[in-house]
Amino acid sequence: MSLTDQAWATEEQRVQEVTAKMSVKMTELEEQVGLVQSDVVEIRKHYWDEVTMDMSTAEDAVESIASMRQQTEVLSERERTHRQAAKALGKLRRLVDSPYFGRIDFIERGERTEEAVYLGIASFLDEEEGQYLVYDWRAPISSLYYDFAPGEVAFATPNGTVEGQMVLKRQYVIRDRHIHFMFDTGVTIGDELLKQVLSRSSDAQMKTIVATIQKEQNRIIRNDSAHMLIVQGAAGSGKTSAALQRVAYLLYKHRDKLSSDQMVLFSPNPLFNHYVSTVLPELGEENMQQTTYQAYLEHRLGEMFEVEDSFAQLEYILTSGSTSSVSEGTPVTEEAYKARLSGIYYKSSTAFLTVIEAYIKHMERTGMLFNPIKFREKEVLSAAQLAERFYSYDTSIRLPNRLVLMKEWMLEQLERFAELEIEEAWVDEEIELLSSEDYHRTYLRLLKMEGGLGASFDDFDQERLLLARLVMKEHLKPVRIAVKQFKFVDLTGLYGQLFRDEQEAGAGGLITEKPSYWSEICWRTEEQLAQAKLPYEDATPFLYLMEAVCGFQTNGAVRHVIIDEAQDYSPFQLAYLKRLFPRCRMTALGDLGQAIYSHASAYSEIDPIAALYGPEQTEVIRLFRSYRSTREIVEFTRGIVPGGDAIEPFTRAGALPRVVKASDRGSLHSHLAAEVKRLLGEGYASIAIITKTASESELAHQALTPLLEVPLGRITKHSPTFESGVLVIPSYLAKGVEFDAVLIYDGSHHQYGHENERKLFYTACTRAMHELCIFALGDPCHFITSQPQDTYVLTDSAKDAFN
Repeated sequence: MSLTDQAWATEEQRVQEVTAKMSVKMTELEEQVGLVQSDVVEIRKHYWDEVTMDMSTAEDAVESIASMRQQTEVLSERERTHRQAAKALGKLRRLVDSPYFGRIDFIERGERTEEAVYLGIASFLDEEEGQYLVYDWRAPISSLYYDFAPGEVAFATPNGTVEGQMVLKRQYVIRDRHIHFMFDTGVTIGDELLKQVLSRSSDAQMKTIVATIQKEQNRIIRNDSAHMLIVQGAAGSGKTSAALQRVAYLLYKHRDKLSSDQMVLFSPNPLFNHYVSTVLPELGEENMQQTTYQAYLEHRLGEMFEVEDSFAQLEYILTSGSTSSVSEGTPVTEEAYKARLSGIYYKSSTAFLTVIEAYIKHMERTGMLFNPIKFREKEVLSAAQLAERFYSYDTSIRLPNRLVLMKEWMLEQLERFAELEIEEAWVDEEIELLSSEDYHRTYLRLLKMEGGLGASFDDFDQERLLLARLVMKEHLKPVRIAVKQFKFVDLTGLYGQLFRDEQEAGAGGLITEKPSYWSEICWRTEEQLAQAKLPYEDATPFLYLMEAVCGFQTNGAVRHVIIDEAQDYSPFQLAYLKRLFPRCRMTALGDLGQAIYSHASAYSEIDPIAALYGPEQTEVIRLFRSYRSTREIVEFTRGIVPGGDAIEPFTRAGALPRVVKASDRGSLHSHLAAEVKRLLGEGYASIAIITKTASESELAHQALTPLLEVPLGRITKHSPTFESGVLVIPSYLAKGVEFDAVLIYDGSHHQYGHENERKLFYTACTRAMHELCIFALGDPCHFITSQPQDTYVLTDSAKDAFN
């Protein structure tokens, strides 16, 4: 609907009036911040001048403490005022150039006067008039903008449902305090505005686009009832942005009892953490805790093992099972490769979790393993003694509680051992090496023992006893610490016991349904444990077993966990996270089409993850519309994965994806370089050359760097940040991010020839926003050729590829 010049002028005038009031308020706040900061500095500088300290009598001491408390309260109040003013100033600085993006005119049922409600990323109150000039997009009434067309509407408030009629719904693009774009719209956020947002170049960091939240995304953001919210969405459907906006909404709604440090985001890699790090600050909220599951594993197990990460595991799978010419490393036999895949699948399954839990019950009666306690080559307590003591306790006592009782007993045994050991000759040798400070400390202790009268070192026996105890205390300290940390439990042996012969250990029999290649799996597991290496598939089961035996370390402070790329988590891992955060709610985001790992993905079906909290506490929301890529790219990529027909492309037109065959690697590189030059010439800011693996990425980077006139970046699993420009990146590290143009380094049948690589190829192709070009060193893979021929352009001759 077109708007009259009068309506445009009226709206422009309001923008000027609102931003003028914001500017006035900003000036006031700047002065206030400056004054309060000066007060804080002065109070800190003269803090002790204002406090009278006199502790000579009890009455003086009470007065002194009261004086200190009063001065502390004054300082705290001024600091609090400074923080609040600085926060309000920061909010206005974000708001003033683009104060709002939407308007709804609403008449509440029973009223005659309509209210114009303007929506922005934060609220702004006209204190003189006592009315809101801008409403926060998270306010209850703001949901009308996202969920309804003009007509009969309703929205929920803490006091109940409010019904009425929406008579107008308008959208704006306001920049530098002027309206650039404005139109009236219906139920969906206007395609015109969304096209504007999506047609821009991608950035090195995700941007906030609350103005274009769609109705189905709003369901995710404002869902406050489900204990477990599962979002299954196609690539580019806005899962992650909706989840981050959900965090902002929950922090807004529950600001009196929920803070950002009580929320945790588990992201796919550290690179992604940087990519999304600006979203919440742009919405006026502090960033929540961000980590990766791998980082947590390293934190808990890094001192015991060299812990393999998921990318190294995937690199093994993609290179060892491939005949690709870029594969490197020691050749792997087919049997060893298949055994590793079988082990990964089994150790990630709920079946193995059930085995671990049965094993824990089994150890209540028999099978616990201990490390002997040794001191200077002497065995203080043997493993057999420890096992005998452990099983002497009542069988109703849980394993962790028995270990606590054992710890106390062992510390007593160490004290008895120390009293006997002090007579050994080595103790006298150590006494001779003591420093003068140690002697002085011992003298003071002797002085105290003799009441301060006539103390001396004339009593040689007493002197030697004190010095010997000092020596023993220092030398036994590491042993005591190890006992307090339960290091006397042979955790490595306990885990390895599951993979030993049934008759030898009596634990292997718990695994009644053994996977294929079981003997090879057992041999490899024990070999890795012996080398203090922990494959990725073993890390979570080992950690679960360790905590079940020694006591679970739960985190009760975290109230909400967001898991991005949840399809890459096994049911075992998700069950562990539930145990780790017993008081939290979860939001799990995933895409079945991007389940690239070989383990039993939680998203192979919805049921395993939904079962974590049960159907009554679980809600599943599915997103089918893809906004990231052009219609042409979506129509091509959706045919790659099963069920892709359900994916709906957004109506943003572009060029058909192109497939270019290259006769040799030299030709491949020269034409890739030419394509990069063309894309840069057309103004694209971010161009990704996506390889299948990290080893292929290294090869591509080395070959292409001399051919390009611009710097060529290379992303690895250790890259801390993501920058715009031309990048080479492995397919699995590109998950969750997007680029203006994507060039698939080699999409040949030789490189993507296995069915288990289908979703990896889909993931790589769906990173493209505007252009997708797939190069193939030889025949293109069947994931391409199985698509309708009208969804892409195939060039057989490289010389015609860019004409």
